[in-house]
Amino acid sequence: MAALSACQKAPPEAVAPAAKPAEPAAAADDTRAIAKDAYIYGFPMVDNYRIQYSYFADPKNPEYKGAWNEIHNTARVYTPEDKAIQSPNSDTPYSQLGADLRAEPLVISVPAVEKGRYYSAQFIDMYTYNFAYVGSRATGNGAGNYLLAGPNWKGETPKGIKDVIRSETELAFVLFRTQLFNAGDIERVKKIQAGYKAQPLSTFLGTPAPPPAPKIDFIAPLTPEQQKTSPEFFRILNFVLQFCPTHPSETELMARFAKIGVGAGKPFDVAALPAEQRKGIEDGMADAWKAFGEYKTTKLDTGEESSADGFGTRDFLKNNYLRRMASAVLGIYGNSKEEAVYPAYFTDAAGGKLDASTSRYTLRFAPGQLPPANAFWSVTIYELPSSLLSTNPLNRYLINSSMLPSLKKDADGGITLYIQHESPGKDKEANWLPAPKGPFFAAMRVYWPKPEALDGRWKAPPMQRAN
Repeated sequence: MAALSACQKAPPEAVAPAAKPAEPAAAADDTRAIAKDAYIYGFPMVDNYRIQYSYFADPKNPEYKGAWNEIHNTARVYTPEDKAIQSPNSDTPYSQLGADLRAEPLVISVPAVEKGRYYSAQFIDMYTYNFAYVGSRATGNGAGNYLLAGPNWKGETPKGIKDVIRSETELAFVLFRTQLFNAGDIERVKKIQAGYKAQPLSTFLGTPAPPPAPKIDFIAPLTPEQQKTSPEFFRILNFVLQFCPTHPSETELMARFAKIGVGAGKPFDVAALPAEQRKGIEDGMADAWKAFGEYKTTKLDTGEESSADGFGTRDFLKNNYLRRMASAVLGIYGNSKEEAVYPAYFTDAAGGKLDASTSRYTLRFAPGQLPPANAFWSVTIYELPSSLLSTNPLNRYLINSSMLPSLKKDADGGITLYIQHESPGKDKEANWLPAPKGPFFAAMRVYWPKPEALDGRWKAPPMQRAN
C-alpha cells in the first residue's frame, strides 16, 4: 500500500493569552482519516487477540487449548469444526504456545526429528510479525534449547541455549507444525509433539523464580463480524497495545492515533463519543475495508502481489500496514516466504470469481511442474465468506504431495485435480477436491519452497473453469 495518509493539520484556533494549550485533537474532517489508518494498523492485532483469548484465556471457549506458557498439542489435523483461525492448514497437526514474557524468558526445547519429516516452530508477536523460526529449514532436525525473551530482558545467554530469540512484544505466540504423512502416522506425530517443551528460564537453570508479573484481566474480544463495524474495536486495540512497547519507527504514528483516543491502555468509551466523532470513526472503519477490497482486487487477485509479500518480519514488511491487514484477513499466521508460499486462487483463469454452485474447475500440473517443495505441497479449499474448511462427503479438505501415489495421472504424465461440488465420477474421484456449493477460494501451500518457487521460474498453474 501507499504510506498511511499524512495528518492534515487543522487551522490554529485563537486562544486567550493566559490559556494553557490543549492536547492536539483530531478535527472533525480528520477523525475519519485517522480512524481508517488506525484500523488498518490495528486489525491484525485485534484479530490476533481474539484468537489468543479463545486459545489461552477463556476456558469456556470450544477453541480453548490451555494455560499460558505451556505447549498444547492438537494431535490431529484441522477440520471444519475448527473455527477460530481463518484458512487453517489441514496438513500438519498444530501445537500452540501462548507466551507471557513479562516476568522472565521461556526456554523452548525441541526433540530430534527424523530426517525427511518437516516440522517448524513459528514465532509471532502481537503485531503478527513472524520474528523467528526453529525447525527443519531454519535450524535443522536436531534437538535443541532456545530462549524466548521479551523486550525488557537483559541477561546473558545461559549455557545449553542454542540461540536467544527476542520478541518486541510482551506476549507472543509460538505455532508448531509437525508433518503428518498419512492417517497411520499420527502416533509418531504424537511422540514428536510430546517432545516439545516450554519452561521458565529459572526452572531451566534451577534458580529462584523472579516475582510474578501482575495478573492480566483479559477483556472479552469482539466477534469477527463485530470487529468489522463496531467502534469498540479501538477499545480492544488500546488493551492490546499495553503489551506492545512503541517501536521507534511508529512514534509519530502513535501520536497521530492519540488524536482519536487510540493508545496503550487509554480508555475508549464508545458510549461517550459525540455523535459526529462516532460517525467519523465508523466511516473510517468502512474506508479501511474499502482499501482492503481495492488492494485485494488490484494486487492479490491479479497476481501482482502474493502471500510472499505479506508475511514476515517488521523489517521485511517495512511497516506496510495494508499488506499486514490483508494477510491477517485472508490467512492470519501465514508463514514467511522462506518457510512457505501460498499461491491463492480467488478467481479462475478468465477472472471470474470461484463459485461451485454454478461452475466446475480443474487445476492441472503439467509433467515436471508439481510445486517445487523441499518439504511438501498441498491445495486446500475454503468456503466463503468464512474462509474455513468446507464439510464434504469425503471429509477431504485438501490434496497434497503425500497423496501422489493414489492420484490418477493424465495420459502425458501430468495430474489434473477436479474442483467441484458434485463428484466428477468414480473414475476421477481420486483426484476430486470437493468444493462447497457456493463461493470459495483455494490456497496452495508450498512448504520450504525451492528457489524456483521463490524467484519466479516456477509458476502456479491457472484455475480453469470446466466446460
